Amino acid sequence: MRIIVLHGKDPYLVTARTREVIALLKQEHGDIEQFEYDGETADPADVLDELRSYGLIQQHKLVVLNNADAFLAAKGPHDDGRHRRLMETYAKGPVDNATLLMRADTWRAGNLDKHIKKVGAIFKLDPPDADKATAWCMRRIESEYNAHLEPAAAHRLVEQIGPDLARLDVEMAKLAAFVGSGEQVKVQHVIELVGMSREEKVWEIQSAIASGSPAHALTKLRELMSVSNHPTELVIWAICDLLKKTHAAARLLREGVNPHAVGRQLRLFGDSAQPILAAAQRCKPAVLASLLRQAIETDANNKSGLGDSTRSLEVLTIQIADTIGAPLR
Repeated sequence: MRIIVLHGKDPYLVTARTREVIALLKQEHGDIEQFEYDGETADPADVLDELRSYGLIQQHKLVVLNNADAFLAAKGPHDDGRHRRLMETYAKGPVDNATLLMRADTWRAGNLDKHIKKVGAIFKLDPPDADKATAWCMRRIESEYNAHLEPAAAHRLVEQIGPDLARLDVEMAKLAAFVGSGEQVKVQHVIELVGMSREEKVWEIQSAIASGSPAHALTKLRELMSVSNHPTELVIWAICDLLKKTHAAARLLREGVNPHAVGRQLRLFGDSAQPILAAAQRCKPAVLASLLRQAIETDANNKSGLGDSTRSLEVLTIQIADTIGAPLR
């Protein structure tokens, strides 16, 4: 297959199928080179030149074109439909040393489809129904998070979230972190923890820390812990998630990726996006990685009963906010 199209609105399914494509290409060609373009901003000449050029050691290439629907629909004063016509021409005679993977939320059928199907395939990735999503959750939490999800809890989780695998995966990670390795997630855990998540109260700690104000972060932490009675495990999970996203953003920004593209890639939306990007610009990736390691160690100590969990979480929150708030750390 020289051209593959994956389209669907569930990012988890698209990502999972992408991993399968990569694994198959490696199985057939050994090591491969990977290149990625954003269809909203990519120039067709750059994408086609990458496909047609040979790598330094002539490895097989995988060229991923994200937002392919926007790329094909691009219009200008003198190039209405030009992008689609260029891709139709390429699809009539794609090179043998590269695979083009086009990913999109939606896909408009046309002449391009006929050419693609002769040299590749088009896959529509529909989200599963409730029963399949429930069965998937029970398998996924065991294989990925080393926890167990009782059937009733799985049904309740899908009932509350819907069959969105990406969101379900996030919720299962939090549930598994709360109950601990090898333990079982019960209906009551879903009712309490997923309910909190949907209210998005616990995630307020992320914007409070990202503000760079230790006082504000500490006040929010005490509000969540003392007033709203959020579990320590869930709060520290949110802190670790913040540090992971900020560390990834810092690395991408230093590689020259523009902030808008970083936000899209890391799925930073709403009011939380700007504070995280600002923190990523101020902090070096190594500093954020060190803070993440400290947060993970704090979580491990708390679960082992070492020290005062509330006190250690307060110290961690102050240190992270102080570091993030300082210029060019």
